[in-house]
Amino acid sequence: MSPPARKPQADSSPRKVVSERITQVLSGIRVPDLPYPAGKSSPESNADWRPLLFSCWTEQRDERVTDVLRSVQIEWTVRQVNAAYLSDRIMDVFLKTSGLHRALVSRIARLRFWLAWQLDTRGASVFGNVVLDWLDNLQEWRGWSDTGGRSSRVLLDQLDSLVIAVSGSFESGQPELVESYCKQWLDDREKSEHQVSRLRERLLETERGASRQRLADQVSRALIGRALTGRELPVVISRFIIEDWYKVLKQSVWSEGTDSELYRHANKLLEWLVWLGDPALSDRDRNRLYHVGEQIGDRIQDVWTRALGQGLPENALADIQTVIVARIRGEVPELKPALGSGSSLTWDSRWLSLAPVDPQQAEGFIGRWFVEGEGAAEQRRYLFALLEDSGEVLWTNGAGVKLGLQDWALFLADLEADTLRPLPAPTPFGEVLSETVNLLFKVCEKQQKQREEAAREARARAEALRKEKEAAERARKAEVEARQAALEQQRAEAERQRQEDEKAEHERLQKERELAAAKQVDGIALGGWIVLAAQKDDEEPTRLKLAVKISASRKFVFVDRLGLNRREFLHDELVSGVVSGRIRVLGSAAEFDDALSRVVGRIRVGRN
Repeated sequence: MSPPARKPQADSSPRKVVSERITQVLSGIRVPDLPYPAGKSSPESNADWRPLLFSCWTEQRDERVTDVLRSVQIEWTVRQVNAAYLSDRIMDVFLKTSGLHRALVSRIARLRFWLAWQLDTRGASVFGNVVLDWLDNLQEWRGWSDTGGRSSRVLLDQLDSLVIAVSGSFESGQPELVESYCKQWLDDREKSEHQVSRLRERLLETERGASRQRLADQVSRALIGRALTGRELPVVISRFIIEDWYKVLKQSVWSEGTDSELYRHANKLLEWLVWLGDPALSDRDRNRLYHVGEQIGDRIQDVWTRALGQGLPENALADIQTVIVARIRGEVPELKPALGSGSSLTWDSRWLSLAPVDPQQAEGFIGRWFVEGEGAAEQRRYLFALLEDSGEVLWTNGAGVKLGLQDWALFLADLEADTLRPLPAPTPFGEVLSETVNLLFKVCEKQQKQREEAAREARARAEALRKEKEAAERARKAEVEARQAALEQQRAEAERQRQEDEKAEHERLQKERELAAAKQVDGIALGGWIVLAAQKDDEEPTRLKLAVKISASRKFVFVDRLGLNRREFLHDELVSGVVSGRIRVLGSAAEFDDALSRVVGRIRVGRN
């Protein structure tokens, strides 16, 4: 759920314009390659597509409505085809720009079947305030990820209820069930908004306190770890530092920060305790050892009281004072590694050099969604706040539920490596609807102007044709008069015409022979035989069998009886060979000879 609560749009004027344009688009637009009817049909013959769309919704099919219409041999009305196209176009654009998770996109996209049916039945009123507000508010779930957890499943359960509501709407033929579902969704969201706001405030307060505690703990551990690493000290000093002085260091950081005087004093006393306990350090300056040993008890007592608000427990320094006295006398107490193998102290020196985050740099990232991973495996996180004390990013699911913490430097490194990407700003459904309808309306207007221009051109052509007919009639009369004078000339040309006719007849007969030959060639089946005439007198005719017929290139591949001696002919080569007699098709040669005989007979009759 996305943190910014988007209120429903109250301005109805743009919606009224969109509604009017939807009506014009449904009746006026024509999209190429869509299955429009060939002509006008009566309302009684219009196909009922509700059962088909209901079936697609029940099966939760992932395809466009226009593709479904093409898949069946039914004539649809212009309004049905345009309703399907408009529903597909709107949903496709919305789902590409919505920013929703892929698992949600695939489910919301199927609503196109119900929208197409409602656009045909009710027109633009399908996008009433309730439905449109619900679609607009879907963007609040742009941070949803399919984690498999309870919060993830809540939305999927709500969408399962949508399936039931839409199915009921299809069965009853009424949209009220879907509208009631959308209204209930919006009411539930409004009720939970206040609760979510309180969760966010409580989470931020808790995490800021925990961040300061974490800073105090880690800095204290790092100071002690740095001071004790590699040192051999009396056990009483090591134990006092790890168990008691750790509390003073932590409280000084938590209460006044690392820039405070109290923190510096506590850190300095830590260094003096290590210096006193390690002979390798303090034996070099005996005078200083005496002065430090004399004053350190009072200073520890003072810093302890200032940090923890209470006095040092009685006898807390007794063992340490004994070690100090022995050190002043020149004795060397029993030493052991300050951080031995059994020590439970863990620390990270990076906390000592923690650089503050630039607020201006962080401001551009706070309150934004980020995505990690690709496809169905992507996970989305909301950068709720920057915990300045510890320099950590607080990730949530957008509804006040903590997802984790991340070091600011690691966050920037993930952005640089592109393993973490900002989620693009979403586009509300209302904007998609408005932009899509306005674009299609412009196309519809352009098509309308083109049709009007075509009608004007048709009228102009009709007028021109009328004038042409009148001119033709005048020309016909003149032609009648001229025809009498041209009769003599026609007689002179009759002989020439007869010769041309005889030539044309010869060409026609040649064409018939070619057609007959083409029919024979087309009738050769796989395994059919042809005979090639011998090219020389001393050679025998060659018999070949059809092995392969390639329709795309109109090529015929023949082989001999043994499957060898491969010969390839194009279709036109075979036809030419049959007409010229160089090739004979076995099995239909008699019919071809009869056809040739009839052709020759007609030629003779024509000459006589």
